[in-house]
Amino acid sequence: MATANKTAPTDADVEAYCAAQPEARAADCRALIALMQHASGHPPAMWGRMVGFGRHHYVHDSGREGDIFEIGFASGAGGKGDISLYVSGGRERAALLARLGRHREGKGCVYIKRLADVDAGVLAQLCAATLQDLRA
Repeated sequence: MATANKTAPTDADVEAYCAAQPEARAADCRALIALMQHASGHPPAMWGRMVGFGRHHYVHDSGREGDIFEIGFASGAGGKGDISLYVSGGRERAALLARLGRHREGKGCVYIKRLADVDAGVLAQLCAATLQDLRA
């Protein structure tokens, strides 16, 4: 029997998620929402503790399949820790990350401390490259 995906869209309020953050982190979350909504053409939705935009259906080689947002982010609990950006960058990943600014890389995400540490234009390009790759 297949298990259900842990990450699924909910009816939770995105603005309440932002408002629950410390002031500076809430401002970063709202700016990321504007940037990602513009890039994706989709409104934000809560997917567990992540803010996601759009929906992507995937099928792994193993046969496992499901749905996940196309791009998104999550703020560290209580505004502590990093902001996780769920963007792959597709084929342009390395070149874009080299120009992004202060960040750390994970397998499926990019970690930043605050939005001011990165170039918003490059982040928008990273989102666009991710979307182009997923939608191809």
